[in-house]
Amino acid sequence: MQTSNVTLPSQSQPIPLPFLIAAFCLLWSSAFAVAKIGMADSPPLLLLAMRFLGAGILIFGVAAIRRSLWDLSGREVVVFAVLGVVNQATFLGLGYVGMHSISSGLSALVISANPVLTAVLAAWFLNEPMTWRKAVGLLLGVIGVAFVVESRIAGGVDHSAGIAFTIAALFSLVAGTILFKKFAPVHGHWIGNGVQNLSAGLTMLPFALTFENIGDIVPSWRLLAAVAYLTLFVSVFAYLLWFHMLTVSGATVASSYHFMMPPLGLLFGWLLLGEHVARTDVVGIVSIALGIYLVTRLPSSGAYRSTHDVKFAARVASRHSIGNLSPSVIQSNRRGQ
Repeated sequence: MQTSNVTLPSQSQPIPLPFLIAAFCLLWSSAFAVAKIGMADSPPLLLLAMRFLGAGILIFGVAAIRRSLWDLSGREVVVFAVLGVVNQATFLGLGYVGMHSISSGLSALVISANPVLTAVLAAWFLNEPMTWRKAVGLLLGVIGVAFVVESRIAGGVDHSAGIAFTIAALFSLVAGTILFKKFAPVHGHWIGNGVQNLSAGLTMLPFALTFENIGDIVPSWRLLAAVAYLTLFVSVFAYLLWFHMLTVSGATVASSYHFMMPPLGLLFGWLLLGEHVARTDVVGIVSIALGIYLVTRLPSSGAYRSTHDVKFAARVASRHSIGNLSPSVIQSNRRGQ
């Protein structure tokens, strides 16, 4: 993949895109094992409610201290609120329930199939081309994930009901990805992430109070550390990175990095929870890594990039409040596709 420098709204110096990708993958993949640690002392939905509401309050608190301007329109607030329901409350709610009966590593493996469904729907709804290279890469990624999942189910370690919940969570994540690329603003991601988290927290809270018991929460330093990590580093920083990657890249390319979650998810599961890593896991990861290369490799023809540069520039020009993006930055950002 050709590297390009991208500029975050709050920074004067460009940050290399590979650095942002690496940070996102580490934060996102570690969340599965950390969530499993938190669920040892708290029911899953209550844990999520604490995480979402904490992240929303933190974001708006920082915005108030910094006297940040509210730069979202009513439409943009609605978009982020819907993303909170789909991309956070539904996705993680189903995922956390599923993780009760499967390992954190397997949960990361299933969710890593995100690029496959995203690529199909992006070709349909976003007019992103499905080239033969992408198709082969996505197929290799699916084969790698399926190989590892099948071997783990055959071993009797993970439960099929947990896998079913996790697959449902996967569909919700894909829907959120397409919604963001289709409707999301190209600015205001900090405040937007706050809206998303508050929306997710307020959506999750009634379900948590209805189906779970607050008395089942066991106050501990372990739970406090897990909630703090998930709130600050995942709900705040990882989602900001995810939105940024979606903004400067195609949905298929950005989502393809979820194929890096299986090895990292298995690694964190082994380090933090002592989960077993089999040789078959390593074999599957080789196929996944090759799939990443094929999906993210730039096409040889410049026609696709040129067409999308024009579309992207037109969309940017229609947003009056992001005049800080120069044509050179726009052109640089589109090279990430």
